[in-house]
Amino acid sequence: MPTHSTRPAGPAPRDATSADVPGAGARGPLRPPLAVLVGIGAVALVVTLLVAVTIGPADLAVGEVVRSVLAHLGLRSPDVPRLHDAIVWDLRLPRVLTAAAVGAGLAVAGAVMQSMTRNPLADPYLLGLSSGASLGAVAVLVLGVGLLLPVAAFAGALAALVATLTLARSGGTLTPTRAVLAGLAISQLAAAATSFVIFWTATGDSYREILSWLMGSLAGATWTSVAIAAGALVVVGTTVLLTAGRLDAFTFGDTAAAVLGVDVNRTRWAMMTLVALLTGAMVAVSGAIGFVGLVLPHAVSVVTGPAHRRLLPVAGLAGAVLLVWADTLARTVFDPRELPVGIVTALIGVPVFAVLLRRGRGAAWS
Repeated sequence: MPTHSTRPAGPAPRDATSADVPGAGARGPLRPPLAVLVGIGAVALVVTLLVAVTIGPADLAVGEVVRSVLAHLGLRSPDVPRLHDAIVWDLRLPRVLTAAAVGAGLAVAGAVMQSMTRNPLADPYLLGLSSGASLGAVAVLVLGVGLLLPVAAFAGALAALVATLTLARSGGTLTPTRAVLAGLAISQLAAAATSFVIFWTATGDSYREILSWLMGSLAGATWTSVAIAAGALVVVGTTVLLTAGRLDAFTFGDTAAAVLGVDVNRTRWAMMTLVALLTGAMVAVSGAIGFVGLVLPHAVSVVTGPAHRRLLPVAGLAGAVLLVWADTLARTVFDPRELPVGIVTALIGVPVFAVLLRRGRGAAWS
């Protein structure tokens, strides 16, 4: 008799597709094709990026932004004032692109975690990654070596991942319940350690810097941040999208996935590890930004349906657009003071989540 972590005897297994799972790939009569959704999302993202770069204390035109970018790409001669070019290329564009990559990464990670754990309240930080990254980041901030912050945050996230998966592992099997409980335990442990470090060593202005990072901030984004976030998104996002059919197979539980030929235990280990790497990279450059990975998959599924081949790319585009605008609000509403972007996403995410919860969203919420 097969267990959840083994394949049943019979013909050679094949990768599950959305068509294998009843209702997973079904489209409602008003549901637009994937190409249309991706096209609309891509256009919205491009417009968002261009407009967001123009917003700030120094007024810029969209044309200046385009000319500056083309000049740096070697596609035209530089004919933008040097100050405006520096504002676009060195300050605003890296920040806006980092926000887009982080928003997309968190949305994709949230969708995968909700599928793997069959928990509609799961988010990218479920495995204690945020707390682990925070511990690493705070440690270097109080030591005054902020240049190592991305490396320390990523190392902290990976350490939390290893600890969570080690604690959750039972006889080589990784179950959703054990993963959630282990993640909660490691998260609380890392949070306690972070609080101790802050209480014992943080002084003066370091408190403000630490608090800003813990609430999520893109103020220090550079082209290195863009490379880290975008690189992780491309590598992990592509891998996850290519295995969307296996995610669909988990819709009705481990047994149904195993019947469809999915090695449940191996797939869950692989997916959670990939999501942890993606989330760790995002947290390393932005801090802990909440609600993007929790709310976006639910909101987008209203339009795309539950099939991950449709859900993942649209959620990624929506997450990118959302976080760019949230960060634009964070840096401009109270200018010259700047809010941590995590405050803005919480102010947006809580009401949206409440509306989705009130609507019920079908059996997913029961």
